Amino acid sequence: MKLTKALIFLLFAGISQLSYAQCESWVGSPNQDHLENQHSVYRGFIKTNNFTDAFEPWQEVFAAAPTADGMRDFHYTDGIKIYKDLLTKEADEAKKAEYVDMILKLYDQAIVCYQNRAIQIKGGTDQKYAAKVADLYARKSYDMYYEYRSPYSETFESLQYALAIGGLESPYTIVVPYANITVYQFLKEQITKEEARAAHDEMVKMCDHNINNGHQYAIYYQQAKDAMLAEFKRIQYQIFDCEYFKTEWMPDYEDNQDDPSFARDLYTRLKARGCEDGDPLMDELRTKWEQYAAEENARRQAEFEANNPGILARKAYEAGNFDESIAKYREAIEGEEDAAGKAKYHFSIASILFRKLNKYGEARAEALKAAELNPDWGRPHALIGDIYSKAARGCGDGWNQSLAILAAYDKWSFAKSKQLNPSVATEVDKKLSRYRAYFPNSEEGFMRGTKQGARAKVGCWIGESVTVRFK
Repeated sequence: MKLTKALIFLLFAGISQLSYAQCESWVGSPNQDHLENQHSVYRGFIKTNNFTDAFEPWQEVFAAAPTADGMRDFHYTDGIKIYKDLLTKEADEAKKAEYVDMILKLYDQAIVCYQNRAIQIKGGTDQKYAAKVADLYARKSYDMYYEYRSPYSETFESLQYALAIGGLESPYTIVVPYANITVYQFLKEQITKEEARAAHDEMVKMCDHNINNGHQYAIYYQQAKDAMLAEFKRIQYQIFDCEYFKTEWMPDYEDNQDDPSFARDLYTRLKARGCEDGDPLMDELRTKWEQYAAEENARRQAEFEANNPGILARKAYEAGNFDESIAKYREAIEGEEDAAGKAKYHFSIASILFRKLNKYGEARAEALKAAELNPDWGRPHALIGDIYSKAARGCGDGWNQSLAILAAYDKWSFAKSKQLNPSVATEVDKKLSRYRAYFPNSEEGFMRGTKQGARAKVGCWIGESVTVRFK
């Protein structure tokens, strides 16, 4: 239930189920002297906690003059004490319920009499009357929550009155029960998140006012606030927005200014709570983490590359620094223990020497090392075939050039008998088909006295023997 300003106005205007007649005093009464005497009698018993003997004289003066001389609320507050004593001695549940009902009515009657100004406060201002009414609502609420387990809806209404009327001067005793019931009712969908948050904000404001202004019970306001905040954490993600969590988590951020990972985590948490980029704090957190991440990634990449010369070799190759690339690949070979790994590095060197530096002999030597280290791998042999096919033009006359093509063809064919990835295998098949056109002519073979199937040595630097086939 939301306590409106209109409702508070009606309360202070004295609108109630109780009539003004229930706030009478003994002033001007024909039996005023007798009532004053009975008042003194029962008060004497109250001071010695003799509530049993106090009951009858109290009952008489309360019935005739609820407000005594109109300057005090003893007949209400003492009546509450008497009924509380009766309650502790009663076993019958029906009677106990009657006593509880009477206790709560006495609170309500005292409240109405202060609202009607039927009980006068010396030098009373609106603020003093409000404080008194708020205190009575607070005490009533405390009893309802801790002593009598009254329905939460009724206790919640009483607590709302206490805080709305008392404002910043409200007693600290309302804070914990108010928080607990608010959270409970929100979880049971009996109040909205806006109402739950409003209750939270009002209590924080009230507690902070008394803590910061040195109230004599400041320590109790602080304890109550701490307990209240702990209770609201149960629903904080459901009722609060970005600004709340910025305030909530800022102290932790200030304690971890030098920890970029904390900035990242806080950014993520605030993002989940509805904070958007463009917010100064969000931009600060994101920038701090991004700068750190960029620097850290660069450091780790440099460290990784320093420990992996193969990576640096590839980067040098992509930059066109082929000699540096070969040097890095040789470093990688020295640090590599796996034979297949070494083979890949030798193959990379062979490819650079052949395709970028036109050093055919050196390229073949590196390819052969790769093939030796990984005998099942066909790609080094395919590369040697490529070297031979390109070098063929420099191997003398047409006959010797065609013999170089046969040497290349043999290398491609041999590569096909080994392991090749599909794309390389497809390319090799194309070369085997295309380069048959460059086989020796049978007429040339006849002129040279060489028959089909004979062995012939390839000239120039290749220096291999091939089986002659004619196209």
